[in-house]
Parts: sequence; structure tokens; C-alpha cells
Amino acid sequence: MASTVVSVHVSADHTFSKDPARAIELDEGIGVRGDAHAGTTVKHRSRVARDPDQPNLRQVHLIHRELFEELAADGHAVEPGQLGENITTAGIDLLSLPVGARLHIGDAVIVVTGLRNPCQQINDFQPGLLKRVLRKDDAGEVQRLTGVMGIVARSGTVRPSDPITVELPPEPHHPLAKV
Repeated sequence: MASTVVSVHVSADHTFSKDPARAIELDEGIGVRGDAHAGTTVKHRSRVARDPDQPNLRQVHLIHRELFEELAADGHAVEPGQLGENITTAGIDLLSLPVGARLHIGDAVIVVTGLRNPCQQINDFQPGLLKRVLRKDDAGEVQRLTGVMGIVARSGTVRPSDPITVELPPEPHHPLAKV
């Protein structure tokens, strides 16, 4: 199956979920135009409180639609945009990408910086959901399943049905960690 964009979302306010859009504009070094998390420095409230001058490695949030299918099998109905992602994907294993992978989507390029670290707001959205998306595997390693974060390396428009092409960084590849 080809890797594609399922849907795109944006919210000008710091809301947990984001509203669907026909297209989103990505601005190089800034993020999603009109989104509360756009900017060169962090916009996530808890991160701003710690250090408002740290670089924004979370300009764009991507989640794979396949996660929603897994959650549905566990009794959690989650729709695209409800977990706050800007781009919902299909057919790409986002969580296995290395740091620095470049996602070519439409005429934009996003550089993957790390994993989204799910927080208590997910349980506020749906009780019990946090333990489904933040868990330990059989080896005792923490798994963060709520997608990846990235920065915009080239401006452009992203729309549903756009193909996604992955460009891996030079080796050695480094696994994603929370950002």
C-alpha cells in the first residue's frame, strides 16, 4: 500500500483536538500556518513554562491511521484530528523512522525530530486511553504510540490523498525518542 495523507487538521487555539481542513500550509522553520503550535520556539504550554526559548521541535504532529484501528479493536473510538495531530497518515510506519527522516508530502518537507510523549490529557479525552498509547513492550521498554513530531524544512501545501515519500538520513540511524 502506498503511503498517503488521510486527513489534515489545524487549531488556532491550544485545544486537545484539531479541526479538519481541506489543506494546511506548512511554513519553513515555523510549522502549520494558523496553528497554535507554530513558531520557532516551543509553544506547548508546559514546555514554555520550563524554557520559552528552547527550539520548537514539535512544529508538526503526525499520527498513523492504523493506530486508530488498533484502538478501535480495544474499544476506543478515535477519529483523525482528535488526538491533536496535524496530519493523519496511512501506509507508513511512522514510529520506526529514524531521527532526521525527511517526509516529502505535497510540495512540503517535514524532518522527523522524535516521538510525541502522550500525557494525561489523553485520559481526559477518553478514560483508559493513555495506558493503550503509552505502555511497555514484552522487554519492558516504554512504547509511545501517539505519532511523531517534526519541523518544516520546506514550505508547501499538504492535502488529503497526497502521497508521502520517505528520505532516510545518512547512517548511522538514531531511533526516535520523546521530544
